[in-house]
Amino acid sequence: MCGIVGYIGKEKAAPIILDGLAKLEYRGYDSAGMAVFDGEAIRTQKAVGRLKVLENQTRGGETMPGVSGIGHTRWATHGAPNDINAHPHTNNKGTIAVVHNGIIENYILLRKKMIDKGYEFKSETDTEVLAHLLDYYYKGNPLEAITKVLHRVEGSYALGILFADHPDEVYAARKDSPLIVGRNDTGCFIASDVPAILKYTRTVYYMDNQEVAVLQADGLRFFSVDEEELEKTPVTIDWDADAAEKAGYEHFMLKEMHEQPKTLADTLSPRLKKDDIVIEELNMTEEEMKKISRIHIVACGSAYHAGVTGKYVLEGLARIPVEVDVASEFRYRNPILEEGAMVIVISQSGETADTLAALRESKERGFKVLGIVNVVGSSIAREADSCLYTWAGPEIAVATTKAYSAQLVALYLLALKLAKVRGTVEEETFRKMLADLRCLPDQIELLLGQKQKIQHFANRYLGARDIFFIGRGVDYAISLEGSLKLKEISYIHSEAYAAGELKHGTISLIEEGTLVVGLSTQPALYQKTISNIVEVKARGAFVMAVTNEENKAIEKAADYVVYLPETNPWFANSLAIIPLQLFAYYVAVGRGCDVDKPRNLAKSVTVE
Repeated sequence: MCGIVGYIGKEKAAPIILDGLAKLEYRGYDSAGMAVFDGEAIRTQKAVGRLKVLENQTRGGETMPGVSGIGHTRWATHGAPNDINAHPHTNNKGTIAVVHNGIIENYILLRKKMIDKGYEFKSETDTEVLAHLLDYYYKGNPLEAITKVLHRVEGSYALGILFADHPDEVYAARKDSPLIVGRNDTGCFIASDVPAILKYTRTVYYMDNQEVAVLQADGLRFFSVDEEELEKTPVTIDWDADAAEKAGYEHFMLKEMHEQPKTLADTLSPRLKKDDIVIEELNMTEEEMKKISRIHIVACGSAYHAGVTGKYVLEGLARIPVEVDVASEFRYRNPILEEGAMVIVISQSGETADTLAALRESKERGFKVLGIVNVVGSSIAREADSCLYTWAGPEIAVATTKAYSAQLVALYLLALKLAKVRGTVEEETFRKMLADLRCLPDQIELLLGQKQKIQHFANRYLGARDIFFIGRGVDYAISLEGSLKLKEISYIHSEAYAAGELKHGTISLIEEGTLVVGLSTQPALYQKTISNIVEVKARGAFVMAVTNEENKAIEKAADYVVYLPETNPWFANSLAIIPLQLFAYYVAVGRGCDVDKPRNLAKSVTVE
């Protein structure tokens, strides 16, 4: 959520900041602003709405000269989206400017303290407190003022700060909200995420919690919150810069759906060695794998849905009991983590606030944590005991597609590895399942080739008010993700239900013309799912079925059928999700929705 970009160097700062903020639009925002030192003073410009408004106001940054500056795209939390509440915020004299991602939890107390000391507040935000606190503690040394403020604020923050008295420096600080620092021959950068500065540099430093960075045109330094200088090692980003561009596709989401075959191949291939699975990142011996007594999967949103699939697959193959928790509930229910338990946290960004909190609580209790993440060097990747990367590359659209698919196959690999080590799957079956895994990228490519057929069907339901997804077993897990994908980008009310629960209340919502998407990929459950489809048909529903090529009997019950290539039933969700993604995408496009940046949503949820 929100985006920060800063620059100091030999080039004009404002155009670079605007360009970087444009690369962060996927994070979600409702206003934007910049602060640039123009040689005499700090000048600020803010605008409600899309970044284009700010670009027009500043003529692409030309009206804001200067070689040091900070910029921000804001997603409103404290205070409505308007020019006053937009970032940057300044002290009363306009000599200190601050941009901030995160939430200052004790801002009410601090605000009262500042008002009592004579400071005037213009906005409703928690961030303005930081500007006045910095002014209060500033005695000529910016680093000293910043560290004093950081000792007194509670909550999360990624900060970019300008001091008019020190125009040759930009400051950054971070706690629980992502922030990176980059460097090239012309200067130094700060950003919330790699795509913002990938055009300018591939050399980045990942800031850790409660660290402060001091950027200058010709170098940078890092300090702890106690002003102790730190040594940090840069990371070289090996993404293709084109990966963060649309490459001719109408939307990032469509591009990323088409990247799924490569994503799966990249995630699978390093771990599939002839007739075995090698996951060196686990850092576990076979004896340790055999001693796992229970697995706790903790995640949010689509990553949680991947975890639900993981529960079925891990229990079915490795015969290990698995619990799946929504991360925002995990630590508040005081979970019971018994001896021998393993915790798996799943996050695309590696910065999801609730998931990160669950990781830290698990580690505090003495349990090993495996992270399944997409972003190298992210907080979860650094703090987990071991990390299984998904290698999906940058995912720009808010609604995840390829990162979710990569999470599924990472869980398949883990389940199969544990099953083999624990002797719960026969060798011949194991080899056949490896062959099925290797076929998934080509099978997904085949399904993506049917997009025009899905588009034609989707156009019939642009005006739908309610859509229901039903399935049993792993089909219920994929129903959850299919429903979420539809509702988050098309704004149509959609729900997913275990098909066997229909008669326990849900079927009362079915009326003439209601669309029901029935998932049926598990041969042992074909007949039961067909019975559920017949039940909703009898109440007037129109049924779209997603099933395997062999299940021709479903044609007698469903109105429209999408057939999937043959694969092992445990891997069916990797295929079933493709028509559901395409259906959601084409419904949203047909309704004129902003597919890549749905209203009210952010790509990376870094606050509770």
